[in-house]
Amino acid sequence: MKILLKSATIVDPQGGLHLKKRDLLIENGTIIQIASKIDATEKMRVVEKDNLHVSLGWMDSSVSFGEPGYEERETIENGLNVAAASGFTDICINPNTNPVTDNKGAVQFLKSKAANHAVQVYPVGAMTKGATGDDLAELYDMQQEGARSFYDYKKPVKNANLLKIALQYCQNFNGLVQSFPMDAAIAHKGMVNEGVNSTQLGLKGIPMLAEELQITRDLYILEYTGGKLHIPTISTKKSVQLIKDAKKKGLDVTCSVAVHNLMLTDDALSSFDTRYKLMPPLRTKKEIKALLNGLQDGTIDGVTSDHAPIDIEYKKIEFDHAQYGSIGLESCFGALGNVLNLSEVITALTGLRERFGLETGEIKEGVKIPLTLFDPSPAWMFESDAILSTSVTSALVRQQMKGKVYGIISKNKLKLN
Repeated sequence: MKILLKSATIVDPQGGLHLKKRDLLIENGTIIQIASKIDATEKMRVVEKDNLHVSLGWMDSSVSFGEPGYEERETIENGLNVAAASGFTDICINPNTNPVTDNKGAVQFLKSKAANHAVQVYPVGAMTKGATGDDLAELYDMQQEGARSFYDYKKPVKNANLLKIALQYCQNFNGLVQSFPMDAAIAHKGMVNEGVNSTQLGLKGIPMLAEELQITRDLYILEYTGGKLHIPTISTKKSVQLIKDAKKKGLDVTCSVAVHNLMLTDDALSSFDTRYKLMPPLRTKKEIKALLNGLQDGTIDGVTSDHAPIDIEYKKIEFDHAQYGSIGLESCFGALGNVLNLSEVITALTGLRERFGLETGEIKEGVKIPLTLFDPSPAWMFESDAILSTSVTSALVRQQMKGKVYGIISKNKLKLN
């Protein structure tokens, strides 16, 4: 299939055509021509949109759906359609399913369900059997089958020796270990950020120390073992500094931040709305500023939507009993447009591709890479009618957005909204 993009502004911060307006001709997924003007023929699918921009395909390192086991939250098929409409060409699916993705058969299942879709799926294997934190799962077998990292989703690794063994073992096959940054004993029964708001509202708080202590421990273990460590969804100023210092030491560590932790503070909790019950919890303006600075200076490697659909009956209940989580794919790009400039947004949405073993590269003739099509300029309000997910619980509903997605070109398929 031949696709012709007309008058597209190329957003490629590391490339030679950054912010240049060009026509792009793509055949069978490969960019075969870039020029000021390319004439269309009958055999071409022409894409001509207002203020069309194109970038390397966006990647989300932390997406939860539900299937298998929790299809009422989100099926793989619907979830992939949501991802495509949101501009994501590649997603890593978390293992919080039933059964847990802790063996090569479970990895095969996810890949087979997504095989014919434009969005490329990369399963995340559980680090431990059943994600219980006791014994290592079949890490090597899952890696051979296509798992790109190992992570007991949102469950801290309590056993420091288990993390040590995982980091050592994964070096044999260049595996990537993820460790959720929370000390469970310090967090205890906390639900929200510990501070003025938690005290005034009478909600049990999670001190920032819980995150920072766990990161400090994990980095010490990484320094001892070597290997590759990814710390997902950090949320505090000190966490940014700890990772910055570790990178200066030469440790092989990366990290991400959830988009809602860049947009919202714990002031939102005053309504006791369970949409804002998130893990890690919403913090303060001071922490948001540090996270944005960390993105801009490269300490934080990428942003995730941390898409986590939750059944409405587990949200429309008392705050204490509600489950953590919010959908995020649909609002990720638009939310980032409010807090970062265009180049920073695209870097944030593509910065983890290489870390998770995805193809990357400059937008130029002769390369075969997925592409995202969008307009970064329109301002709009994210209302519930813009939600495409089965779950409707979003922390960013009624937030101002900047930028709209037109679609994606991936796996030799064009999907337009």
